[in-house]
Amino acid sequence: MKPPKILAVASAVDLDFRYGCTPAWWQLWKGLYEAGCDVIVTPYRGRAVESPWWRTAPNPCYTEGETFARARDAVARLKGDRYLRRAEESPEDSAADRAVREVIWRWVTPRWQKHLERLLERERDVDAVIVFTVPMSHLRGIPTALREKFGVPVVFYDGDVPMSLPEFGGMDTGFNYYHGADPSEYDLLVSNSEGGLPRLRELGARRAEAVFWGADPEFFRPLPVEKELDVFFYGYGDKFRRELVKELVGEPSRRLPDVDFALGGGDFRGDTGSARELGTIPFNAFSPAISRARINLNITRRSHGTVPWSSTCRPFELASAGACIVSGPHEGIERWFEPGRELVVVGDANEAVAAYRDLLADPGRAADMGVAARARVLDEHTYLHRARQLLDLVGIGTPAAARV
Repeated sequence: MKPPKILAVASAVDLDFRYGCTPAWWQLWKGLYEAGCDVIVTPYRGRAVESPWWRTAPNPCYTEGETFARARDAVARLKGDRYLRRAEESPEDSAADRAVREVIWRWVTPRWQKHLERLLERERDVDAVIVFTVPMSHLRGIPTALREKFGVPVVFYDGDVPMSLPEFGGMDTGFNYYHGADPSEYDLLVSNSEGGLPRLRELGARRAEAVFWGADPEFFRPLPVEKELDVFFYGYGDKFRRELVKELVGEPSRRLPDVDFALGGGDFRGDTGSARELGTIPFNAFSPAISRARINLNITRRSHGTVPWSSTCRPFELASAGACIVSGPHEGIERWFEPGRELVVVGDANEAVAAYRDLLADPGRAADMGVAARARVLDEHTYLHRARQLLDLVGIGTPAAARV
């Protein structure tokens, strides 16, 4: 039996862009490799990055993409900001957005169609094309063309639901995926959110299924480093979670002056109290940073936290690293972890302060929670689990040897 072959069209492969999903895609592609797949990755933004777990194909519009990114950055600087901000609720499809799409459809989309057709002709026996969080509207017409010409299923994998939906519009660093898009072009739309599936069907998806995030337990593992931080949160800014950052970091840091609060990442625009900002932490230093903290926070964005069973990467990564986790409200988190045993869930500053005091005073309990959380990941939430599920949904199946 030949290995399943997947052509992956990725939003980016280069971790320097700091796209939130890219590290997770790395782990999922590694999981597909471990499941016996031959994966070819071609990036929509930036250059291709080689690895031991996948082959690469170049970005056919690298120059155009980087030129556009520089132009966006320049406009943001003229406005006195790092990003072109969008409203957090129902951001409009502006005239500028529509004009950008028209340019993309005339110039970028045809070149990507030719690029993918050449790859499918060269590889001959690709079992599925999977698009990983590339703005759906930018590839309009391509899934239909590939299916008609090659008879290959084309899948869209949206790892940002519900934040990517038109009523939220995604992060300020990217595009609103679904404006001008036609989800019905895809054979399958895979989502990180089970609660978001009905909305995806409303938008036109013919078939929508959920595959939750997970963690690679070889990368995210407990490390024998000294505990240097008391309460640690890492995230890409506080958009959609500003009030929760105030409740779990800002206010508690003022009420617990002897507790060391630290933030990694950047673009925190709200109330962070007396927490120290550590800046960007490279991905290869993230697992050690988790292990250095006595308590690690899971602060989910409002869109994910309120739509049931909308998974994010962070709780799985923290659990895989054996962290003691304190989480803000996250509808359906008990689907993945047992509150009180594998993590603690708090709803406001009062509950957060009480949890921090209890756990910092009882390091044995904190350690036991981390052990239990990692065991749960190993049993249910690795990317090998997720890869097998994805292959089954696509209809490829997993080679028998990889199921051992």
